[in-house]
Amino acid sequence: MIYHIMSVQDQILKVIMTKGRGKIIFPGDFTNLSNIENVKKALLRLEKKKILIRLAHGIYLYPKIDDDLGILYPSVEEIAHAIAKRDKAQIIPTGIQALNKLGLSEQVPMNLVYLTNGAPRKIQIGKRTIKFKNTTPKNLAIRSELAGLVIQALKEIGKDDVTQEQINHIRKLLEHEESSTIRHDANLAPAWIARILLSIHNEPKT
Repeated sequence: MIYHIMSVQDQILKVIMTKGRGKIIFPGDFTNLSNIENVKKALLRLEKKKILIRLAHGIYLYPKIDDDLGILYPSVEEIAHAIAKRDKAQIIPTGIQALNKLGLSEQVPMNLVYLTNGAPRKIQIGKRTIKFKNTTPKNLAIRSELAGLVIQALKEIGKDDVTQEQINHIRKLLEHEESSTIRHDANLAPAWIARILLSIHNEPKT
């Protein structure tokens, strides 16, 4: 009796198809099937067959395809979060991205910068880049994701340039956050930002 042994490429394709379209794929997802070099070669072959799309070095997409729009690419932010999940790392958006996510700026950043406890690196995605910068554990100890964004946004604006209108906008965003959480996160922020956070919850800084 002759048994058909699936190639590494076929095994990987089977796993990818099970995951479903729209998934971001990394070589490390398949090291249980073969060594990393064989996996990389198999992914390259699947790319050549147009089954996968290479987003960046070592990052592939099993694309969703819309009848009208064609290939549906993930956002750069989704790619950043997929990398963080793979690396089991925390990330916090900074700069213009934090402002944009909070509605404090309509500007969409071409280059995303994240603070992380993972490996520092810069990844090119088409014309855009993702940069992961190492930071201290203190900056990643924030309990509220929203407060973390506010802290980074205020750092981007600067102490002398923040307006009352911006503070009022932040107040509305944070009004439903637990006061204990805001107090905790304020203690991890620069003093001038802590005063803003605490004033929002009527907790004057002592």
